[in-house]
Amino acid sequence: MQLDNIQTFFENLQLQIVAELSQIDGCSFNSESWNKDGRIDGITYVLENGNVFEKVGVGFSKLTGESLPPAASIRYPELVDSSYQAFGVSLIIHPRNPYIPTTHANFRFFIGYPKQGEPIWWFGGGYDLTPYYPFKEDCVHWHQTAKKVCDDFEPGFYEKLKKWCDEYFYLKHRQEARGIGGVFFDDLNCWDFATSFDFTQKIANSFLDAYLPIVLKRQNIAYGERERAFQLYRRGRYVEFNLLQDRGTLFGLQSNGRVESILMSLPPLVKWQYNYVPKINSPEAKLAEFLQPKAWAELTLNAVD
Repeated sequence: MQLDNIQTFFENLQLQIVAELSQIDGCSFNSESWNKDGRIDGITYVLENGNVFEKVGVGFSKLTGESLPPAASIRYPELVDSSYQAFGVSLIIHPRNPYIPTTHANFRFFIGYPKQGEPIWWFGGGYDLTPYYPFKEDCVHWHQTAKKVCDDFEPGFYEKLKKWCDEYFYLKHRQEARGIGGVFFDDLNCWDFATSFDFTQKIANSFLDAYLPIVLKRQNIAYGERERAFQLYRRGRYVEFNLLQDRGTLFGLQSNGRVESILMSLPPLVKWQYNYVPKINSPEAKLAEFLQPKAWAELTLNAVD
């Protein structure tokens, strides 16, 4: 097991994503290398107030510790008070145009060293889409891109990860989905190390293939104050999930991580409106239909409206 190879992949993935998003937007990212307490190293790339993207954050971090935080050890009791290493890439894209969906992705590796027995390792990650004004063909493309990767590894694996994503990115207090899902996995060590790493690389590399065609197709759609107001309102759901339910946020805070990087996923502008109800048959009201879990990858383009 070569941990340096995993770290190098994540670092290169961050640079690739930053380069391609910067090319589309026309603006450059600001970067910051940082260290906290001598045990957390990272580099954060942020683009703000761009032409296409209102805010993008792409972070890489490497974390070492002597005592595993509760957010992780609850799943592995044998790792309580164990030393560990964790590193990966996390990103969030908040577009300016409400017709472009927000998206989130992260890919990570963890290894713990119990006081007795062999090290315990796993990969995790995935990507999900949060549209405001969804287009069926975009949803189909998004899911079919992920399914193609999964199908090369194990029959039914996409369906498993899609279900996991639908269940994970669900706002329990609202009883609604955050978006139209994607794929999500954690504790991936059911295969050998080489296969698990290979899958993580391929699904991570497919993220831009899934997202960029949607951006290019929707970035020039005209919008007004109504669409912008609805986008800011729906961003509130994103904030609620990140602060109340997200395991990555919880892990970062419990491990005394760098707060500025942990919370870089939050949108620059957002609003809450008391007891908001969209007008019947309005484009805003139609979002609820898309947020119901569907077998998106099974649809053909001919079946899309």
